[in-house]
This record gives sequence, C-alpha cells and structure tokens, in this order.
Amino acid sequence: MLTPRQLFGLTNSHTVLIAGEADTVRLVPRAAEAYLYMQDAAAQAGISMHIASAFRSFERQRLIWNRKFQGESPLYNSHGELLDQQQLAVGEKVAAILTWSALPGASRHHWGTDFDVYDPTAFADGQRQLQLIPAEYEPDGPCYELHQWLLQHAHDFGFFFPYARYQGGVAAEPWHLSYAPLATTYQTALTVETLENLLSSQDIAGLAYILEQLPEIKQRYIDCICNPERTTSDTWFG
Repeated sequence: MLTPRQLFGLTNSHTVLIAGEADTVRLVPRAAEAYLYMQDAAAQAGISMHIASAFRSFERQRLIWNRKFQGESPLYNSHGELLDQQQLAVGEKVAAILTWSALPGASRHHWGTDFDVYDPTAFADGQRQLQLIPAEYEPDGPCYELHQWLLQHAHDFGFFFPYARYQGGVAAEPWHLSYAPLATTYQTALTVETLENLLSSQDIAGLAYILEQLPEIKQRYIDCICNPERTTSDTWFG
C-alpha cells in the first residue's frame, strides 16, 4: 500500500524508471514490469508503443490546475471546444478544468499505476507533435492501430482504460491506461477526508469552492471510472 505522501504525489519514492523510455517516465515496479511485457507483445505484433506521461507530482498537477484556473491555459468542454473563461462562474470553471485535468492530490498519475501511451512512429520525423486528443486514436489517426491492439490485449497484462468513454465527468481519454491490480486498491484509500486534509493547506486556485463541493467532485470526477472488466469491449468516444 502507498503511504499518504506517495498516494498524493508528494514523493516519487514508490516509482522506478523504465528501460527504453524517457528519463522522466516513472511507474511503480509491478506496473513497469507489466508494461514492458505488454510493449514487447505489441512489438511482436508490429505495433510500436511508448509512454508520453506516467507519474506526475502533486506540484506539477497544482501548476497545471492554477494556470488553467487563472486563465493562463485554455479551457475546453467535453467535446474539445474552446470555452470563453470570462463567461464562466467559479463552479463552471472548476468543472471545465476537471473534465480534462485532475484535481491536485487526486490524479491517478500520482500513484505510478497510470500512464498515457502513443505510437511514436508517426511523430519520428518531427513534422507533427503529439497532442493527446481523441482524434489521434480514431480511424486515420496516428495511434489508431495501437489503440485497437490495446483494446484487445491490454487486459491480458492487467491494464484497463479508466476513461474509455465520457460518463459526465472526465472526458474520454483513449491514451490513458491504468494497472488495475494496484490502482483499484489505491483508489479506495483516497477519501474525502484525506483529500480535504491535504488540500486545506495548499495554494490551489478556487480552493474554497473545491472544499465546499469536494464530496460531489470526488464522486463525479474521481470515483466515476469505467469498469476494469469491461473497457476492452465497451469503448467509444463521447
């Protein structure tokens, strides 16, 4: 089990570097081992796979959050359409951020079990940059074949898509994989009380509203994920 500091991304002491990946990519050892087996199996099927992002610290998530809340980064609705931040109330702004970015302390990326995958082949010449948008994983997208392979085989290695489809909370993320044997356990340790204790002392934009609405935020954006047993056959983009 993770310590509170590990659960909230305040340390990366529970993670390890992964052979063949960038020196910023870290996962917990069991997830890293399973990923390497899966990557090798994909390669044998002619599919190239690398990790764009894995462990993410609390501080990194806090900076992402504050930039979006303060208007320094764009906000989008669940369909990827740009929003006019000047027209948004605080609650609407928080909801828009949570659609695409996790609340600091509540990101699955803190745990070292979750990561974003892509096919590097189409990006090797530097002519295009990975955006991590659904279109890249749909037919004619550069990561479509990888995604189709993962839908069939990721579960064999213990992985699932927690955001396989939009369910009224987090937008669909066809690039986001989670190591179910550990992530399902870690999620149960993330309670409203532990989150409130952590967040109360942090410099997070919109904190008063977040604390007031924390039970609802947790239910809609943290607990509402796709079933680990079903996402391989029940997936669509919404």
